Amino acid sequence: MNIGFIGAGHMGSAMIEGLLKANTVAPENLFVKGGSSGTAEALQEKLGFRLIKDYTSLKECQVIFIATGAKIVLEILKQAAPFMAKNTILISVATGHTVEEAQAVLGEEIHVVHAIPNTPVSVNAGMIGAVFANDMPGALKADALNVLESLGKVKEVNEHILGTFGTVAGCSPAFVDIFMEALADGAVSQGMPRALSYEVIAQMMLGSATLALETQKHPGELKDGVTSPGGSTIKGVAALEKNGFRYAVIDAVNQANS
Repeated sequence: MNIGFIGAGHMGSAMIEGLLKANTVAPENLFVKGGSSGTAEALQEKLGFRLIKDYTSLKECQVIFIATGAKIVLEILKQAAPFMAKNTILISVATGHTVEEAQAVLGEEIHVVHAIPNTPVSVNAGMIGAVFANDMPGALKADALNVLESLGKVKEVNEHILGTFGTVAGCSPAFVDIFMEALADGAVSQGMPRALSYEVIAQMMLGSATLALETQKHPGELKDGVTSPGGSTIKGVAALEKNGFRYAVIDAVNQANS
């Protein structure tokens, strides 16, 4: 299978790395058209995919990702559409449009998926929300899912919640990174070496997430399992509550989704 990319910014680059890491596509079968930033050129030197200067080579691709800014995505699709073969799967990971709007630009012979991933796709541990065109043939939908699932977990969602899904899955890694950094600062203030604190915190978060996924227990129940009466954990929880931790997180999601 040949796969094409239009755009190689933060998200495009993360998906390119993930697809190659998963052996979903070989470097010689991956065609990438970058913009003016030079990111695609730098990534090509590292990963060895095919760097293209125009849309002509897209005719060879069965799946094409577009990972551009929201303001230009439909215009770029309009420019690229004449170079897409019949029954191409177009996976847009850009915001600012609907499946219907992209479909109107591309025509009925191109099949649209609107997917919102997050940066852990680069290590095949992403969380991806996806909306498929209603008339997409089953075999092509299966092909699209196979490609996306090589990057992480995929949830098919209604389009009206795709933006919120993208906020929670896509913006939250930054929130979590800040939390990790703050935990490490606290550990360092108590005498732990910073490198060790980052390692401990990352493994703790991986383990906590795995426990939540595998047990399917409510987060409150998992929290209660750690907070012994009068113990150090419940004192730390009280400090978080005193400083508005929950409100800060809720407000962050609301602001990011506005």
